[in-house]
Amino acid sequence: MRRTASPLSLILLGVGVFLLVLAPMLAWYVEPRAKRTPIDVDVTTVFTGTGSYFDTTKIRTVDDERLTITRQVRGDVAESEKSGRAVWDVSTSVDTKKSLPAADTHDSLQWTLERWVTDRRTNEPVHCCDEKPAFDGEAYLKFPFDVQKRSYRWWDNTLGSTVRLRFDGTRKIQGHVGHLFTGTVKPVKTGTRLVPGRLVGLPERSQVLAEEWYANHGIELVADQRTGRIINAATGPRKTLRAPGKKRDAMVLLDSERMEFTPATQRAQVALASDDGDRLKLVGETLPMGGGLAGLLLAASGAVLVVRGRSRPTAQQVITM
Repeated sequence: MRRTASPLSLILLGVGVFLLVLAPMLAWYVEPRAKRTPIDVDVTTVFTGTGSYFDTTKIRTVDDERLTITRQVRGDVAESEKSGRAVWDVSTSVDTKKSLPAADTHDSLQWTLERWVTDRRTNEPVHCCDEKPAFDGEAYLKFPFDVQKRSYRWWDNTLGSTVRLRFDGTRKIQGHVGHLFTGTVKPVKTGTRLVPGRLVGLPERSQVLAEEWYANHGIELVADQRTGRIINAATGPRKTLRAPGKKRDAMVLLDSERMEFTPATQRAQVALASDDGDRLKLVGETLPMGGGLAGLLLAASGAVLVVRGRSRPTAQQVITM
């Protein structure tokens, strides 16, 4: 008797070997390349809280007012594709109830326009593409992929430097668990501003080059572990003016103990993190594990059928019969 492999056994063996080769490729080659900061982003996040601010119409600081921070992040797709980097344009406005809804950002209490450029794989800053301002650190509008349980250097643009945020456990936001990072900023001089002397306790002087000081009561960021996306953020900014050389604040420009993502922003960020995380898990875990197991079973089954073969009578046996 001569044994020959059936077509089915060869197909099973071939498909099984293919899946065994594909599984590690998905985990070791495809999935790392899928971990890239997106360039076609268009995301708006909103913080709300209460605090104090300097009312230019009343020429004094008013307290217990509702404050809103609105941040819009848009990716410059053309520049990103050209440079190979993630180029994001970031508009941030601070508004009171008087300036909302703001028809023009210039009507806001405070408004900044920035351009952030990062390496799409490492999230490290890249100084190119008309970046503004030049920044440093490890984390900015997001954390790197695969967030670790350690401290990170977070760039604070108001401070103009990095803030050490320590890992502080986990926190559940809208049903989604993320890594919590916390930190504070002690009062530090950040610049100067020409103001009437009476605003900083020097009424005998018409104009004074007052010192601008900044502090932060507390920064809390909750990051999705797999994607690094921020699913909740809270901040407590304090901006004041001091008379030249003085050690005490003379006037409050902006002060809030805590401003936090609105529930709607939290839900939107959680949904984005979940969608991105599910895709990465599919490529990095589900498909490799499922494909590897299926490949092993198919290859084993095909090998068994090949070994067994299919009995067919030889030509000599046919003649004898």
